[in-house]
Amino acid sequence: MVTPFDDDGALDLDAAITVARWLADNGSDGVVVAGTTGEAAVLSDDEKRELWRVVAEAVTIPVIAGAGTNDTRHSAELTRDAERAGVAGVLAVTPYYNRPSQAGIEAHFRAVAETTSLPVLVYDIPSRTGRKVAHDTLLRLVRDVPNVVGVKDAAGDVAASARLVAEAPDGFDLYSGDDGLTLGLCAVGASGVIGVAANWTGRLHAEMLAAFAKGDVDEARRINASLLESYAYETSDTAPNPVPAKAMMGVLGLPVGQCRLPMGPAPAGLEDSARLVLANLGDAAPPPYG
Repeated sequence: MVTPFDDDGALDLDAAITVARWLADNGSDGVVVAGTTGEAAVLSDDEKRELWRVVAEAVTIPVIAGAGTNDTRHSAELTRDAERAGVAGVLAVTPYYNRPSQAGIEAHFRAVAETTSLPVLVYDIPSRTGRKVAHDTLLRLVRDVPNVVGVKDAAGDVAASARLVAEAPDGFDLYSGDDGLTLGLCAVGASGVIGVAANWTGRLHAEMLAAFAKGDVDEARRINASLLESYAYETSDTAPNPVPAKAMMGVLGLPVGQCRLPMGPAPAGLEDSARLVLANLGDAAPPPYG
């Protein structure tokens, strides 16, 4: 979920509760708080702790804390804080910028998982971190560390994902981390999606996944086709994620504010694009808030 700020750029906890409850009412089975779309990189530790606490108290669906950083000790500390805040699990991103070796990546995730009894999802997104979590590294983690239970897969390699699902132990879950690849990843065994467009298309995502699960591939393909415009809208060079997501939520009437720098406010015309995306969803568009 996006992280709401007020007009002065301060964290708006009341609005965070509003957004989380709206998502729960509109198709989301859980929410990731302080993830990439939640502008984790520009949130202070205190802001993250408060966000996790208030959202976990406000909703009955699972709350997953984006508790990863590129500092192992810091990530472990935030993971302990997230558990104390009452979340259901942790999303731990690959250390970014440092570009550690696979041995360093593996040691990082092991250290984070050892600090908590919560389930941990590895977040593999090499386009943002500069490092791919290697196949064998992931397999060792999910085989050897009991609470490393899956991966948010934003690596963009469906063939590699298929191999991972085939070789991983029972109980392993692969979640799509790339909206446009979700249906393809479901075909090779993905359990669902941790998505950006799902902020406004949660019900459609749920319907698509349910259709695929019951073997109605034609219906799943039809729904996915209706989501293509949302996938295209959610990020671009002029408006990278989460700028479009916040613009969309604002158009729906949710009090989310603008992104903090360096993402900054939405460029001119983005809200008009959001309205067009919603119009083209027709009756499947979510209801406005309020």
